[in-house]
Amino acid sequence: MEALKYPIGRFQAKADYTPEELQRFINDIRYLPSLLEITVQTLDQAQLDTPYRPEGWTVTQLVHHVADSHLNAYTRFKLALTEDNPTIKPYDEAAWAELEDVKTTPINVSITLLHALHTRWTALLKSIEGEQWERTVFHPESKKEINLKTLAATYSWHGLHHLAHVTGLKERMNWD
Repeated sequence: MEALKYPIGRFQAKADYTPEELQRFINDIRYLPSLLEITVQTLDQAQLDTPYRPEGWTVTQLVHHVADSHLNAYTRFKLALTEDNPTIKPYDEAAWAELEDVKTTPINVSITLLHALHTRWTALLKSIEGEQWERTVFHPESKKEINLKTLAATYSWHGLHHLAHVTGLKERMNWD
C-alpha cells in the first residue's frame, strides 16, 4: 500500500537547496500541466472514475485536487513574498475532493486552469532572487516556518507524486 500511496517516495525536505535544484523545481512546476494533460487525455469516463489505489481518489478527483492544491500553493508564495512570515490557511483536501464542482466539472477545466496558473506561478518563481528564497510562511498544523525553497521542493514533489499515481494506475490496468 505504501508504494501505491507514495509511488515516488514520501517528501523529504532538505536543510537547503542549490540553485540547480531550485531550477529543477521550477521546471517541474512549469511542465506539470502538460505532463498531466498528456497522461489523462486518452482516458475514458470509466477510467477517470477509477481510484488510483484502494480507498484513494479517482483520477478525476486527483486532477481537480492538483488544481486546488496548486492554487493554494501559488497564493502561499505570493503571501510569503509580500508579508512577514504569514500564517497560511490549511484546508480539508478530502472534503474539497467531495464537493460538487469536483463531481460535475470536466477535468479539462482543471487542466486549463493548471496551464494558466503554472504559467503565472513559473513567472513568479523565476523572479525570486537570493534572500527572497529564505522568506517564510508559518504552517499552523505543523507549527513550522517553511521557506520558499522548501515550498518549491514540496510542490515540485507534489505534482510528480500525483502524476505518478495516474501513470502507475495506467500501467497496472494496461490502459496504454
